[in-house]
Amino acid sequence: MRRGKIEIKRIENSSNRQVTYSKRRNGIIKKAKEITVLCDAKVSLIIINPSSGKMSEYCSGSQETLLEILSRYHSQTGLRLWDTKHENVSNELDRIKKENDSMQVHLRHLNGEDITSMNHIELGDLEKSLEDELTAVRDKKASDR
Repeated sequence: MRRGKIEIKRIENSSNRQVTYSKRRNGIIKKAKEITVLCDAKVSLIIINPSSGKMSEYCSGSQETLLEILSRYHSQTGLRLWDTKHENVSNELDRIKKENDSMQVHLRHLNGEDITSMNHIELGDLEKSLEDELTAVRDKKASDR
């Protein structure tokens, strides 16, 4: 008995889409491992989950193999998958993510959340910042009257 064919289109239900992604990711990694063993092929596979950004990877052999595969691809096609510009963009993205994380922590602190992780100097700075903002709001309110 054969399985029925499915129409290849985007799965709208996010839960179903995540389950399908997970199963198919595992399946394609399994196929990559099989072709490596059966045919002694060099395989490199990178899959990035669009919803979480989490990366899954498989590379036959060591990390050098990935570099070899990328180098060979570049020499045969003339296309560079990763160059200095991409490296700079990646570094900038990492920097922005760290800055965003820091700002989210700061925002939680301003909202009075997670303040137990703050030391007394940070708490004093937070108190001063809140007092300054409160004074600014009161001054604006007084001038609007």
